[in-house]
Amino acid sequence: MQTSFSLWVTRLQNSLHTQHRRVLAGVAIALSVLGGGAFAVANLDDGASKLPLRQVVESVNTLSLPSLWADPLLQLFRSDVTRSSDSADSLLSRLGLSDPEAAAYLRDARTPRQKFIGRAGRLVSVTGDTEHKLTRLTARWANDDGESFTRWVMERTPNGFTEHEETARLNVSTRMSNGTIQSSLFAATDDANIPDSVASQLADIFAGDIDFHRALRKGDRFAVVYESLEADGEVLRTGRVISAEFVNNGKTHQAFWFKEAGSKEGGYYNADGISLRRAYLASPLAFSRMTSGFKMRFHPILQTWRAHLGVDYAAPTGTPVRSVGQGIVDVAGSQGGFGNVVMVKHASGQTTVYAHLSRINVKRGQSVMQGQTLGLVGSTGWATGPHLHFEFRVNGQHKDPLTMARQSVAVEVSAAAREQFKRHAAIAKVDLAAAATSQVSSAE
Repeated sequence: MQTSFSLWVTRLQNSLHTQHRRVLAGVAIALSVLGGGAFAVANLDDGASKLPLRQVVESVNTLSLPSLWADPLLQLFRSDVTRSSDSADSLLSRLGLSDPEAAAYLRDARTPRQKFIGRAGRLVSVTGDTEHKLTRLTARWANDDGESFTRWVMERTPNGFTEHEETARLNVSTRMSNGTIQSSLFAATDDANIPDSVASQLADIFAGDIDFHRALRKGDRFAVVYESLEADGEVLRTGRVISAEFVNNGKTHQAFWFKEAGSKEGGYYNADGISLRRAYLASPLAFSRMTSGFKMRFHPILQTWRAHLGVDYAAPTGTPVRSVGQGIVDVAGSQGGFGNVVMVKHASGQTTVYAHLSRINVKRGQSVMQGQTLGLVGSTGWATGPHLHFEFRVNGQHKDPLTMARQSVAVEVSAAAREQFKRHAAIAKVDLAAAATSQVSSAE
């Protein structure tokens, strides 16, 4: 009895061992065939190398991967923004297409010539086939009304190319960001991925309180909430700054966009409802590198220390020079060391001077508005290089332009709209606080 039981156990073990080897061999062969390469199985016991080998050949169906690329329905998609140097051929080439027929159509069609070929900032998307031929091109651009965009579509058909144009509404979303000044405003906004148009708006909004050429300090901070105008899910351009905060030299400046009910135009106001639009701008240039401030300096030509009764702004020749306030042109011509100069008379015996211009755009006796271009930066007169010499005089006495800008009169929100403004500002402050506390960006 004991001998029969032992014999049965031995046979069972041999059977399981044989089946185990067969299963492993089957798995190894299957993986080798399916993978198209070699597959190794580690020995499970010392006697495996002594087992007899048997070759098994099976027919299998395989999928040829290159056949996928031959699929005529496969479409390749790409998009880019047009450049001023673009031609039809270079634009298509940058989009990954090689299609002389499509390029010829773009060169001849009126809309591409007028709207996006050779014009920067237009969004263009294309689909192409496996031979890099164009199947569809879509160009989008914002319209002047600020509320809609145009979509121009070009498609390949069996009979050639067709085109159609349509208008749709822009989708307006809100974005927020912040930054810290290390060298300049533009460097900080670049580092924070903030568009240049938003940086320019920031400078314009606070133009009556901050001279961005000479008053910025390392460590100054800003936060901004602004509109993003989108078409078909793609950003076409930025819209208006909704709210902003700028901490300059330890002083906090805030701005909130507000439009009174029934008013034609809106404007920016501080938290107290006082307009940030002053009678005078702090600087006659939107942006430039300033060589010297309102202080004593060593005169580069007269070679002597003397009072520098103005502010010099270094800027490339041809940079527009704007009037800091509304007034009447009193002088427009050449005058000694000033070279080509414009002097504008304002209210209450106040006069501003713009010297060394390469070109004068106004005439004596002409009325000018705040921000209007008076001329272009140059190096005429006593100038060692292109720059603008700017002075602010009150009854003949020289004054600091930034001080005069901050002291100029500003209007307030009307009494009827004050409660509406308070509610609006309270909501805007929440978003502005979120923008200020988000991940901080800085520029080296």
